[in-house]
Amino acid sequence: MSKVGALNLASGLGGTIDKTQVFSAVEKYEKYHVFYGGEEEERKANYTDMVNKYYDLVTSFYEFGWGESFHFAPRWKGESFQESIKRSQHFLALQLALKPGQKVLDIGCGIGGPLREIARFSSTSITGLNNNEYQITRGKELNRVAEVGNTCNFVKADFMKMPFPDDSFDAVYAIQATCHAPDAYGCYKEIYRVLKPGQCFAAFEWCITDSFDPQNQEHQKIKAEIEIGDGLPDIRSTRQCLEALKQAGFEVLWEKDFAADSPLPWYLPLDPSHFSLSNFHSTAVGRFFTRNLVKALEFVGLAPKGSQKVQDFLEKAAEGLVAGGKKEIFTPIYFFLARKPHS
Repeated sequence: MSKVGALNLASGLGGTIDKTQVFSAVEKYEKYHVFYGGEEEERKANYTDMVNKYYDLVTSFYEFGWGESFHFAPRWKGESFQESIKRSQHFLALQLALKPGQKVLDIGCGIGGPLREIARFSSTSITGLNNNEYQITRGKELNRVAEVGNTCNFVKADFMKMPFPDDSFDAVYAIQATCHAPDAYGCYKEIYRVLKPGQCFAAFEWCITDSFDPQNQEHQKIKAEIEIGDGLPDIRSTRQCLEALKQAGFEVLWEKDFAADSPLPWYLPLDPSHFSLSNFHSTAVGRFFTRNLVKALEFVGLAPKGSQKVQDFLEKAAEGLVAGGKKEIFTPIYFFLARKPHS
């Protein structure tokens, strides 16, 4: 682990939150969630504040441990984690039949890892929509380094009320981002509005599966761990997502939970029993080193007070994700391709 990597992690912790206010922001974020007495309706009503606090607090951790693309992917045997990430992004581009010169919208683009990869792969112009100022600032810097500034840009806005005219884009995609929406129908309806008639919307969604039992306390605990660790108001079922798409006006061309037959489990990078040099930071051993690094940085004052608490709820998320994956009650790779009719 290099000094540069450690310093980059320390410098970004807290995002745009004043370093003296990080501990307070963590406490306010935690209070939205079940473990601290929070309610689902409160999270939905305050989703903008909750999700912004979440990404200010966790983005540096994500980039340090995950790279520039903050998502899971179906994975073949013999394929590295990063190779599977790129393949899933190319898969989206191919499903959308992207063509050079088209205008594409990335909903909830993070720091733009998928945006840059898909733009280069498809020779399209991609706008990344994001409501978090820190991630946009970081994304612009990475665009500059990658020299994609002419084809990739960012817009700061809420995907529940986008600042684009009707029928603006040739294609829209979302990679494990619209799970942050307080209302799937409202989010999909807004996507429908900005998409040109006859064109498609493709997404990977975070969902609970038909195996989830709302009366099972262990299932509820796992769901709550994922919600607090990943900034989610709620986790919808695959059926709820499908119904919301149809209600919004989309024609669903096909859908599939890729977790059902992925040759390697999607949660493998987080599984404590798995070790990987290619994705060391996200392994159990890597998280142990990161936890102690953050503790040391906070102790000497290089990381703001509260950073260790962020690491703690990210650990909780990892536990919930692995448990949810093993019990097959949760998937982050539920895929659908939907078309906006011509009339």
